Amino acid sequence: MSEAPPQTPPGQVLKDATELRLEAHEAHRYLLAKAYFDCREYDRCAAVFLPGALPKGSVFAASPVSAKTKQKGKAKQGTSAQMKGPAGSVLALSQKSLFIALYAKYLAGERRMNEDSEIILGPRDGGITNKELPGLSAVLDEWFRSLPKSGRQPQGWLEYLYGIVLAKGKNEKLAKDYLIQSVHQCTFNWGAWQELASLLGTVEELDDIARRLPQNLMTYIFHVTASQELYQTTDEVHNALTSLLTVFPNSAFLQSQRALLHYHTKDFDDAEQVFSNILVAEPHRLDHLDNYSNILYVMNLRAKLAFVAQVASNTDKFRPETCCVIGNYYSLKSDHEKAVMYFRRALVLDRSFLSAWTLMGHEFVEMKNTHAAIDSYRRAVDVNRKDYRAWYGLGHAYELLEMHSYALFYHQRATALRPYDPKMWMAVGQCFGRVGKIPNAIRAYKRALVAGSYIEAGVASSFSSGDLSGLGGGVLDPEVLYQIALLYERLHEMQECAAYMELVLAQEEGPEFDEHNSSQEAGGGVGVTATTSKARLWLARWEYMRGVYQRSMELANELCQDGVEVEDAKALVRDIRARMERGRIEEVTP
Repeated sequence: MSEAPPQTPPGQVLKDATELRLEAHEAHRYLLAKAYFDCREYDRCAAVFLPGALPKGSVFAASPVSAKTKQKGKAKQGTSAQMKGPAGSVLALSQKSLFIALYAKYLAGERRMNEDSEIILGPRDGGITNKELPGLSAVLDEWFRSLPKSGRQPQGWLEYLYGIVLAKGKNEKLAKDYLIQSVHQCTFNWGAWQELASLLGTVEELDDIARRLPQNLMTYIFHVTASQELYQTTDEVHNALTSLLTVFPNSAFLQSQRALLHYHTKDFDDAEQVFSNILVAEPHRLDHLDNYSNILYVMNLRAKLAFVAQVASNTDKFRPETCCVIGNYYSLKSDHEKAVMYFRRALVLDRSFLSAWTLMGHEFVEMKNTHAAIDSYRRAVDVNRKDYRAWYGLGHAYELLEMHSYALFYHQRATALRPYDPKMWMAVGQCFGRVGKIPNAIRAYKRALVAGSYIEAGVASSFSSGDLSGLGGGVLDPEVLYQIALLYERLHEMQECAAYMELVLAQEEGPEFDEHNSSQEAGGGVGVTATTSKARLWLARWEYMRGVYQRSMELANELCQDGVEVEDAKALVRDIRARMERGRIEEVTP
């Protein structure tokens, strides 16, 4: 990649004399093309500057010349002539005019692709591509090859379009290079920043390109947004967002980023409050309203979700966000057929709308249509490979089909995106247990304990062994402890199993009060649950087998008081009394 171009004043694009002369000569045609573009007549807009057809080419081709050499005879000569015409015409256009023409071609191809596609999740859905991409790639590649000879100063818009085309062709490395050039030339083109963020898969990739970006306010906003999309909820991200909000205190976009950070950490109360404030301040803003409806769905706030759905419907019925909000409302009412209908409607409006694919997969799972759910989740992953919900949904769907090896793969992808989500690690542990890898399952469940402890108390330790010292004094998840105990039982390590069963019982009372740490309150445990009762029954039988009848009797009597596993507890009490009576008789008899 070439060196970064010289910095220009913020908000300005450096134009040389050639560009200014060409723009002045094309001003009347540009106004006509812009009018067609605003009316969404994209083919007419492109025809103002590109009357001929675009050349045949490949999105993956490094050079149109190499594509020509693969052909022979008359086909080769025809392609060469076709390439010569458009290439010569585009080199004589200003960058401003060329961009609007090529971008209109791209949008026209996207429209035709959606029109030619079949119904959502139909037999041929997803197999159609934008047929304008090869021609766009060939023209832009030729233009950039001729740029050093022409001596013209790039403006950033054609780099932005070429980055989009390369990303569509899965040439992501080169797409990043051109998008970085674009944001250097035209800093305030937020579309280029969004395309660049969509190409980042890990935090390491974000840190790698951060050194190549211009040092200004837009880069700061981009870094916060990209970190949020990568589920980074650290103090650094929150502090950076707080700093931005001091500059733009009324920015609904930045406030929604704060709400999404709370949403990713499952702090639904704070996230709901932020979204509610945004809705009061800007009732006709539909951006991120689908995320707000997800929060209301999880919190089971049916009345508020109905109100949000009504507000969105009155604002614009034909927005994907509106359809997702209404779909969530019907899902909360357990009307899954209507929910799927609205999620389909959202995808008809925008087939790349991530939330609709994921939510529709959830609805198909509820309707027991596992294969349709898998197709929906796969399409969600195709749209955004960073969506951990879709990866987790794929794993859950394959679990329902009892294909646990496949489920394990997808759950591991979800944990890579959400390493501090205990639910992800519990799913991995369950799959390892089903495929017979008991030690791996134990390690996964212990990671779930660490993840839960990290969320509750900010504890972050590796917890790769059986040591519980890194978990602090918080309440642990009894279900995870119980599953670990059962796995140790399968390994015939009964002492370890009993130790974890005791830990399950300890979670009923919670951490003891510590006078040196007033933040821990006594009695903060989970209380009696079905899981703790099962652990108590197991321990009662374990003590009975070991001959510790007094301890076994105490546990069994506690079970009778809990009201859970009562019949088994009463039977055990009878057996213990019979054994104790027999022991007394044997002591008395000489």
